Order: sequence, then structure tokens, then C-alpha cells
Amino acid sequence: MPLIMGMSVLLACQFAGELLARGLAMPVPGPVLGMVILLVGLVIRGRVPDSLRLTAEGLLRYLTLLFVPAGVGLMVHARLIGMDLVAILVTLVVSTALTLAVTAWVLDRLRRRMPGDHVP
Repeated sequence: MPLIMGMSVLLACQFAGELLARGLAMPVPGPVLGMVILLVGLVIRGRVPDSLRLTAEGLLRYLTLLFVPAGVGLMVHARLIGMDLVAILVTLVVSTALTLAVTAWVLDRLRRRMPGDHVP
């Protein structure tokens, strides 16, 4: 019964996110909004219910299976990927560098706001 309750909570949050995304024509995917709804609910509650924890741990145990379709796609479309390999590699390197730079900048800004011992 706990697994059913936990899955019901996850699916209800995803459904609410889908309704919100489609109803308000938001450019954010419904499952992402559903996760935000779940997060808000958990923050308000102050703890994760045991049924939800059990369900989430079970799903996370098999998370690697979700990468199988992506791996198959890479193998099936290897020729197409090879044709655009330079563009893909440049995009990966630039986006990774940009993400690291923005993360470092945000961390620096947050550290300056924190009281206590830190490097100026």
C-alpha cells in the first residue's frame, strides 16, 4: 500500500504540473512544474512521508535504465552525429565552461554576503 500512495503522490504532482503548464501556456514542461509543486509540498510539510521515500528510492534504483534509449539513439544515429561532431563538441565545451563560470560567479556573490570567515 505505501508504494501505491507514494506513486499516487508523484503522479498527482506531475498531473498538476501538466495542468498548470498547459492551462497557463507556460514554456516550462509539466513534469518540471510537478517537481516544483512536490518540493513546495515537502517544504511545507517539513519531512518526506515514508511512502514517498520508499517509492522514490525504488525508482532511483532503476534510474540507469532511462539512459538505455539515449544510448540506443547514439548508436542508431552515429553517422548523423559524426557529421555534426565539431558543432556538438564546441557546444558541449562552451556550455560547460559557461556553466562553470556562472556557478563560480554565483558562489562568489553568495560567499561575499555570508557573515563570518571567508576570503575577501
